[in-house]
Amino acid sequence: MRFKLTLTRTSKQRMLPMEYMYYISAWIYKVIGKADKEFAQFLHEEGYGTSHTKLYKLFCFSPLNFGKPKLWKDKELFEIINREISLQIAFDVQEAASHFIKGLFLEQEFYLGNKFNGIDFKVTKVEALPEPDFSEVMQYRLKTPWVVSRKNDNSNVPKYLKPGDDSFCEQSVKHIAEKYKNIRGKEIPAHEIDFKPAKEYKRAGYLIKPNTPEQTRVVGNVFDFELTAPLEIHRMIWNAGVSEKSSSGFGWGEVGDK
Repeated sequence: MRFKLTLTRTSKQRMLPMEYMYYISAWIYKVIGKADKEFAQFLHEEGYGTSHTKLYKLFCFSPLNFGKPKLWKDKELFEIINREISLQIAFDVQEAASHFIKGLFLEQEFYLGNKFNGIDFKVTKVEALPEPDFSEVMQYRLKTPWVVSRKNDNSNVPKYLKPGDDSFCEQSVKHIAEKYKNIRGKEIPAHEIDFKPAKEYKRAGYLIKPNTPEQTRVVGNVFDFELTAPLEIHRMIWNAGVSEKSSSGFGWGEVGDK
């Protein structure tokens, strides 16, 4: 399910690091980490079994919607003028969990940013969003990069593929099928999934664990694509992202026009 969170600034700070996606991911993990036992109990009482006892097993989130902020490019900062901005979060959970998710995030107060620049927010509204009318053939528009990686034989450093690379489409379809198996416990043959990325794409990425010794840059691609697949595949990527590293915000897509 997808949820729209309204975030209200609670302090005078306006400067937000451009590399803010990691800090959103860290905040979400913090919130759901505290509630994981409670969520597992909720699932058990609702009769969902044990396959989804981890709320943080798979989720994804959108970029912040903050209009047109002032950009301080030399300082790598956004200046957020609006008092209210919004964020969308998606979890691969059943509709009955909607009220639980709303209660989990509503009224949460948090600091978003690093030790040098950031903004204090409070979640003042949480709305469950309706899912689209899924069909076997869907058009999507990525809002965050789709990551496809492959490790070289002689190095632990991954190679980040781009559309047009020989194995990009093959690896993308393989990942979707594996993701479905890991989440739903069911196998789907790769030949039932047809992935057609647009020829035009934009290379993009962002830092994981910025300003730490573990800092790494993950690189993906933003593009439109057509996906032919069973309805539950579309529902899964709508709720849990379509990319590797979805819980870091990669692979967030919106339904596009045919």
